[in-house]
Amino acid sequence: MKIIIAPDIRLTQVAVDVKNIDKTIELTLDRMLNCMYENNGIGLAATQVGLSKRLVVIDCSSGDNKKKPIKFINPEVIELSENNIEFEEGCLSLPDQYANVTRPNFVVIKYRDIKGKLHKNKFEGLEGTCIQHEIDHLNGKLFVDHISKLRKQIIFKKLKKLKKLKSIT
Repeated sequence: MKIIIAPDIRLTQVAVDVKNIDKTIELTLDRMLNCMYENNGIGLAATQVGLSKRLVVIDCSSGDNKKKPIKFINPEVIELSENNIEFEEGCLSLPDQYANVTRPNFVVIKYRDIKGKLHKNKFEGLEGTCIQHEIDHLNGKLFVDHISKLRKQIIFKKLKKLKKLKSIT
């Protein structure tokens, strides 16, 4: 799997629901996790690897070296905190670009697991921010859509330059 680097029209498209949870979906989620780990990420949406499916993987564990991945199929926000929190966000599709983003402190998500079982969980702090960031990807949004237009333009200008340099070499 290869991560799509912004700006790219595929990152602005809305992903479609997964209708059938089968071995292919399970394999795709495993490949997404591997891709995320290889690129030192904490979250990855299927749209970031060119798949228009509502699939997300996250792993916000740290310190103890134990991986705690969560796989989401058709994640949907059903409740947002009224209180906000600010985190410095980055993105595998926007390499080496960071900005402070304010989001709800917690979020309640409804999603299915690889067995098709429906879950409803509350995520807060870094995990809450991460899942909101990834669901944004499924809806065609990037973290830079939450910051000033000027800051976004600066980041995109840097990324265009980076893409040009990489295509030359």
